[in-house]
Amino acid sequence: MSAEIGLIGLGTMGAALALNIAEKGHDIAVFNRTPSKTRDFMADVGELAPRLTPTETLEDFVQAIATPRTIILMVLAGEPVDEQIALLEPLLDADDLVIDAGNANFHDTNRRMRTLKQPFLGIGVSGGEEGARHGPAIMGGGPKSLWNRVEPVLHAISAKHKDEPCADWMGEEGAGHFVKAVHNGIEYADMQLIAEAYGIMRDGLGLDAQAIADTFAKWNDGPLRSYLIEISGIVAGTTDAATNGPILDVILDSAGQKGTGRWTAIEAQHLGAPIPVIEAAVAARNMSARKDERGRMEAIFGAAPQGFAPAEMPLEGLEQALICGKILCYDQGFRLIAAASDQFGWSLDGARIARVWREGCIIRSDMLDDMAAALSDSGVETLMAAPVFADHLKSTQAALRQVIATAVSHGAPVPALSSALSYLDTMRTHRGTANMIQGQRDYFGRHGFVRLDDGQKDQHGPWAG
Repeated sequence: MSAEIGLIGLGTMGAALALNIAEKGHDIAVFNRTPSKTRDFMADVGELAPRLTPTETLEDFVQAIATPRTIILMVLAGEPVDEQIALLEPLLDADDLVIDAGNANFHDTNRRMRTLKQPFLGIGVSGGEEGARHGPAIMGGGPKSLWNRVEPVLHAISAKHKDEPCADWMGEEGAGHFVKAVHNGIEYADMQLIAEAYGIMRDGLGLDAQAIADTFAKWNDGPLRSYLIEISGIVAGTTDAATNGPILDVILDSAGQKGTGRWTAIEAQHLGAPIPVIEAAVAARNMSARKDERGRMEAIFGAAPQGFAPAEMPLEGLEQALICGKILCYDQGFRLIAAASDQFGWSLDGARIARVWREGCIIRSDMLDDMAAALSDSGVETLMAAPVFADHLKSTQAALRQVIATAVSHGAPVPALSSALSYLDTMRTHRGTANMIQGQRDYFGRHGFVRLDDGQKDQHGPWAG
């Protein structure tokens, strides 16, 4: 019996996705460049074995799939994808479809779509191992006709929000992988905002790990309800088996990253789209990696005193500050998506993207339902201008100011929260200070400026001195 679909790459995500596909009733052939990994995988598949066809050569793998073939690649992004495609192409028919479902840079996806002989899709898959196994959020990019060809399978394996599949076509070319990168940038920022709140509770308020866990659990019953808030409570409340103390106390404070958040920040600069909260989160991860240097700087400057009086930092105010920061972070992410849509001609739909993110992905939250509704309104220019979120920002910005003021006065680092507030204050200020920058640029470089009173362009000043 021929398999309906094939999958190459039985790492953590690939193995989980293959089991998900089989469980949803689709026969699937699997291949890994290391045959022992395929054998180990098959040893643990249990009752799903009849739907899985293990293969140990690419030739056998290709022959095991019904034509026209659909092959999903779950290999490391970059050159390994190109290498795998090069090995596959001589074995494929002209209408066989290759899908890159890894964390590819969208520029690579664009290039492959222009140069490959095979039909090709680039698909962003979010949700980690658990999502891949039981239902991820899926963001597709490439020709719509090719998406339609595999949509039934992708809908079947995706997460569901009130029975609606969290899988959709984003747009042409690398649109799916671009949207996934922005998702990951927002993920970086959301995690950093939560980490800053954790630091305030731990170092500023002196709360123990269980009290912090209880606070996150309480917040998860309110407007902040989300996967990241939920797991933050679980992480904070977990005991280390070796020390019998909080596991957070034995985790090195140096955050890893796979590059997608950095890609988001770089692309935002190319597009001229301000995403300061995401950029602050990327920078914070970079600084976290400098553990030894931070130790030397503490020895020189001394550790900042961070103890707050409870009245200075009520937990309700910290919750409100997180709500404000989260909205501003997502506003920046959706603005970046809109800028890319204009630049690349993708017609990205913010509301559809928000709906895909409601379940299955790492940034899933109750707030995304309201975001999808707000972005569906053709009269809404940006998320922060949507009435429901404008009201949230008006009611929570005072708490964000108080949290930042207290944290800064006590030396607690809050780069993402501070960036969120600066973004809000800049975007709400009609008469800013860039006129000074334009004056400076004209003084030293004759770059010219636009007059505010009559709109004349390429004007120069009669600079004195």
